[in-house]
Amino acid sequence: MRRLLLAVLISVSLVRVSAAVEPVEITLWHQLNYSERIVLAEQLERFNRMYPWIKVTAIYRETEQLRAGFMNSALGGSGPELVHGPSDQIGPFATMGIIKPMEALLDTSALKRRLDPQALVWYQGHLYQVADRLGNHLCLIYNKALVPDPPRNSDEMIRIGQANTLDLDGDGRTDRFGLVWNFTEPYFFVPFLSGFGGWLMDANSHPTLNTEANRRALQFVKDLRDKYKITPQNCDYELAHNLFMEGKAAMIINGDWSWQSYIDAGLDIGVTRIPKIVATGLWPAPIVSPRGFSVNVNIKKDKLEPTLILLRFLLSDDTQRTMAAGTGIMPSSKRLRRDPVITDNPIMRGSLYQIQVARPMPIVPELRAIWDSMRPHYQALLGGAETPAQAAQRMQEDSERKIQEMNEIIPPAPYVPVIYVLVAALVLYLVWKLRHAFFDFGRDLRNRPFVYWMLLPAFIVIAAVVFYPFLYNVVLSLSNMGLRNFRDWNVVGFQNYGKVFFEPGFYSILLKTIIWTVVNVFFHVTIGVMLALLLNRALPGRGIIRMILILPWAVPQYITALTWRGMFNQEYGAINLIIGRYLHMPLVNWLGSPTEAFIACILTNVWLGFPFMMIVALGGLQSIPNQLYEAADIDGANWLTKLRRITIPLLRPVMAPAVVLGMVWTFNNLNVIWLVSNAGEPSDKTHILVSFVYKSAFNLYRYGYAAAMSMVIFLILLAFSIVFMRRTKATEAVY
Repeated sequence: MRRLLLAVLISVSLVRVSAAVEPVEITLWHQLNYSERIVLAEQLERFNRMYPWIKVTAIYRETEQLRAGFMNSALGGSGPELVHGPSDQIGPFATMGIIKPMEALLDTSALKRRLDPQALVWYQGHLYQVADRLGNHLCLIYNKALVPDPPRNSDEMIRIGQANTLDLDGDGRTDRFGLVWNFTEPYFFVPFLSGFGGWLMDANSHPTLNTEANRRALQFVKDLRDKYKITPQNCDYELAHNLFMEGKAAMIINGDWSWQSYIDAGLDIGVTRIPKIVATGLWPAPIVSPRGFSVNVNIKKDKLEPTLILLRFLLSDDTQRTMAAGTGIMPSSKRLRRDPVITDNPIMRGSLYQIQVARPMPIVPELRAIWDSMRPHYQALLGGAETPAQAAQRMQEDSERKIQEMNEIIPPAPYVPVIYVLVAALVLYLVWKLRHAFFDFGRDLRNRPFVYWMLLPAFIVIAAVVFYPFLYNVVLSLSNMGLRNFRDWNVVGFQNYGKVFFEPGFYSILLKTIIWTVVNVFFHVTIGVMLALLLNRALPGRGIIRMILILPWAVPQYITALTWRGMFNQEYGAINLIIGRYLHMPLVNWLGSPTEAFIACILTNVWLGFPFMMIVALGGLQSIPNQLYEAADIDGANWLTKLRRITIPLLRPVMAPAVVLGMVWTFNNLNVIWLVSNAGEPSDKTHILVSFVYKSAFNLYRYGYAAAMSMVIFLILLAFSIVFMRRTKATEAVY
């Protein structure tokens, strides 16, 4: 008996001990690149050995996904305990009230003594971010094998660039460029804007783009490509990065996040300032941004102290030194500036040399509207559709308009109480109308409870992923949810719907969406049915052919879209290689012209969509009785007659629902447009409605407006589906 009692006491003690050391789970979201993630994983392993009762889960998200995902999760009362990112996200996050002020959580006086002043990101009197690294800035990176001594001014950069822009094999195509960079993005344009004496905004966050400095900078960037011809015609980030990695570019303008990958690739690189502009005598000043940690406002009390322990560890000099040594990114610790990891590293010295003339990243939310306004006109300039003067003026006008839209708080309309009354009346009417069904359900539930217990999980899932999001979206479409009232929005009426129908360009985007949908589905069905007719015959290797033809549908859209984007590149893409080398036709600027870019998106989506229609049509063909064709042969019917009188009528009930699905999917296909055209490029001329909604919601924080437009899309598709199914009589039986 004593032994039994002792065993029970020991068991209880073990249970208590295990409960006491049960790990606290902390989640960290970040957007670190590959080399940074490796070092972070090593540091988190060291942290886990020091604090075994704290389990840290680090999740990588691309910058835009992190920003949008964190906003959505924080709105729902969840999300990671810590979020790591650049300082420009602090303004929107703090304005929305989704990150926690940190001055009461940390010893700010100690942080000020130990860290660079830029590492403490204050906004409206509160500390919202503490950075473990500085930089995130652009530099000139040069391949020492091609450029032993870097250029010191813009004239030398052009001269060295021209000397390294070569057709090495004499085929008429440039094999190596002097300078590559992602010149289609405004962020990469800012150093030249500042080099000509301009900037993005004034001290009051008012845009300052319609200036002589901006006009001169725009012309200079255009001349680098068109006059001096040292950069490719189409050069996005991936192309520039790959060309430099492969030794096909002598110099690149890129950020501190990239040079470790060049070192790992075996390149002997140097890092220095972007050369001084000769015309002004000014150094180009890229944006320098701290990257650091913010605390979710929804953090639970029991997780706050473990999160702060993790934060102090990640901000420590030891961790920062290891990260700097492994990534080449500047730490925020003042003491480490004198450490050999910095002083003995020429790349780190070059980075610090650039930081000395850089300008801090504005953290106000208005910066987002300025980026969004610069991009289309900057790309229109590069495409030849606008002059520098026109581009600068329209950038300014659009920035002012979008900042006003972003900060707008719509007041409730006088008829809002009527909406509540009508909704309540509708609910009461439905309850009264369906009262007998409710009574029958109650009786059936008492008689057969087991059946409903089995149905309950499916009902919960459908309610959670279908009904609740739909109803929530309806409410949001009637609300003023936006940047300034992200957490305390109100129902305001139908103003958002009015804004949708009076939005500049809405009807042109709608027309483009209809063209996009009709053309895609036409080719999906036509090609799919033709291939199905072919595969329905006795062919050698039919199974292998079928497997090959279904591959476009099986490969993830993300991979396919990016692959096709590379194929459409003007200088290096496979499409232009065929057009120029084998067809001897002029090269097409697929991604630099609105019409050609839209056609490129259509071609990509046709490739992706026809296998689905092929499989559906093949299943329908195999269900048609062969006796019908035998009877037609006896009657002397030819192939076309059998197709018109037997095949098409009997395929209609199968294909009509597939066509409806194809219309809905294509109408809402964000991936292809977003990835192939790089978010609507050039000049926002390749948007369809769904990509325009995404941009409105997550670029300008106009959530109520975006919800209203999504409801308009839903109603358009609902009306089309009902009319199409009735006209085709797809729901009627075929005899």
